[in-house]
Amino acid sequence: MSPDQPPDQRGSLALTSRRGFLTGAAPLAVGGPALAQAGRSRAGAAAGSLLAYAGTYSSSGPEGTRANGPGILTFEKNPSTGVLSQRDVLPFALNPSWLAFNPARTHLYSANETLTFEGANSGSVSAFSIQRSTGRLTLLNTVSSQGAGPAHVSVHPSGRYLLAANYNGGTIAVFPIQPDGALGAAVDVHHDQGRLGPNHASSAPPGAFAKGHESPHAHMIQADPSGRFVFSNDLALDRILVWEFDVETGKLSANDPAGVDLPPGDGPRHFAFHPNRRWFYSLQEEGSTLALFDYDAGRGQLTARRTVSTLPKGFAGTSFTSEVVVSPGGRFLYAANRLHDSIALFSIGEDGALAYAGEEWTRGSYPRSFTIDPTGDFLYVCNQRSDAIVTFRADRKTGKLAFTGQYTPVGSPSILVFLT
Repeated sequence: MSPDQPPDQRGSLALTSRRGFLTGAAPLAVGGPALAQAGRSRAGAAAGSLLAYAGTYSSSGPEGTRANGPGILTFEKNPSTGVLSQRDVLPFALNPSWLAFNPARTHLYSANETLTFEGANSGSVSAFSIQRSTGRLTLLNTVSSQGAGPAHVSVHPSGRYLLAANYNGGTIAVFPIQPDGALGAAVDVHHDQGRLGPNHASSAPPGAFAKGHESPHAHMIQADPSGRFVFSNDLALDRILVWEFDVETGKLSANDPAGVDLPPGDGPRHFAFHPNRRWFYSLQEEGSTLALFDYDAGRGQLTARRTVSTLPKGFAGTSFTSEVVVSPGGRFLYAANRLHDSIALFSIGEDGALAYAGEEWTRGSYPRSFTIDPTGDFLYVCNQRSDAIVTFRADRKTGKLAFTGQYTPVGSPSILVFLT
């Protein structure tokens, strides 16, 4: 496959070069300083519009990450077209590569993916207050993440704690959220321990080369919808860990059972709960697979059911997955393939089983993550290496994605989250 040509499975797009799309993006792009209107009132926004924040890589980070981003950008989404218009930018040079809201949507938190912080071998996490009338962010404080290269943060459903996964440090940590939204020092830290997986993923396609199994790598941490249990995973250990959570102390203790193993070398990266809270989907970065688990919410227990590939049949070579999202109605699941540069679509059956339903080229390079807007009408892809967020319209009946023609220029985008 030519680097400028999508594979044949992508239908009519195979006749059009990727370079041609990217070259023609400028007239379609929306954003930039000319459109930034910091301080504009919410009343002045279009009816039904939403605000969104984009995190970026803004300084050199782990593994020589390209860093063209300015920090955290604020956008306004047009409700009918999905167009993103830049309203503000908060310069922030600590690689705010992952963002999360508190349940009340009054504060935003970032994982700052650096290898050092205040002279220590650690990254950091930051808290920002949100001015609801304008969306403007104000930095409250930044504290050590208790491990290098934090890759993910989430807020506990209680709103009282921030949870962080430190990829390079191989640790997870819990931080109390103060009454004003600022972060306290970590109240609990755990170092991932266990046997490292092999350098070749057992489920990977022919010709694939795995990476990241030289030391523990915590990649994601999130509570279940009830908040009773917390799930974290470790890419290098090929394991999903399950913790009981004490909401009064913020302490994590190993559940019984304490977790589940994935196939050797497959490397669990991200996961998603189905809205019905009975199914759990795990995305493996090195194996390019999706694993379905039944979830017992009373015990915090995962039971493996079936694993499928995120890549089209016959694919050979290296590709790394990045993100998995279940559609708002729970009928479809999407997964991003980096290097293959596609969003894979699966329909979800009545028993939670996944059926491959196609793919869509991301119109850019290395989709770090993607987001479905709260209406379910639009899907936004953060193409990290081609410096743009690309907009697709999502068909609620079929799950299919249709490119809108919109490229929003953002240097090294890593995540987009909507303020609801």
